[in-house]
Amino acid sequence: MYAVELHSHSAASYDGRDSVERLLARASELGLDALAVTDHDEITASLQAVERATEYDLVGIPGMEISSAAGHVLGLDITEPVEPGLSFRETLARIHEQGGIAVVPHPYQEMRSGVMDKIGPDQLKEADAIEVYNSRLVTGYSNRQADRFATKHGLPKTAGSDAHVAEMVGRAVTLVDADERTASSICEAIREGRTVLQTRRTPFRVSLRQAAGNTRRRFRMFVSGLLD
Repeated sequence: MYAVELHSHSAASYDGRDSVERLLARASELGLDALAVTDHDEITASLQAVERATEYDLVGIPGMEISSAAGHVLGLDITEPVEPGLSFRETLARIHEQGGIAVVPHPYQEMRSGVMDKIGPDQLKEADAIEVYNSRLVTGYSNRQADRFATKHGLPKTAGSDAHVAEMVGRAVTLVDADERTASSICEAIREGRTVLQTRRTPFRVSLRQAAGNTRRRFRMFVSGLLD
C-alpha cells in the first residue's frame, strides 16, 4: 500500500499559501509515498512538484482542481490544463482524453463548489472516484453523504486533506494498493477501487483562519477589478 495525499494547494492557488517545496518537504517528513498538488484551474505548480518530487523520495502526481460549470473536479495524472467553465461531463471527458482520472471532491459541500448543487446522481456516477472524506469539515455530514453515495453505487473512494498550508498535508491520506510506485499505477489502482482511507479532520481554528483569509483575498480581487 502506498500512502498518497491527493488534494493539496500551493501558493499558485488564490487561497493557497506555501511553495511546492514546502508541500513536498511536509509530505516527505510524514513518510508519504506520493503527493498531488491540485491548484485551482492551474497546473504549472503541480508539474513543478512532479519534477522535484524525486528529490524528496516522493512520487509526484500531476493534476489540478478544475472549476467546472457544476463545481470542482480533481483531474489527476494529467499534464495539460483543463479549462474552467465546461460542463461536468465535458470536464470529465477532457480529463479522460489525457488518460487521467476524474475524482469529485466534497460533492455535497455546496458552499465550497460541490457539484451536487448543479448535477444529479446519474452524472456523479460517471466520475472515476469520489472524495468521501475531505478533512476540512465542520460536522462531517457532507462527507457521510458522499460516502453513502459511493457505497451505494460501487464507486471508488478517496480521501483528501484539501491542504492550503503545508502543515495540513497528510491529514487525510488515501492508501493505494498500486502495482508500482508511479503516478499512473497509483491512479489506475484508484480507478479500480483499491483504496483504504486514513483520516483526521483539519483543526477548526485552521479552517476558520483560511476562510477569513480567503474572504480578504476575494475582497482585494474585487476592489482590484473595479480599479482596472
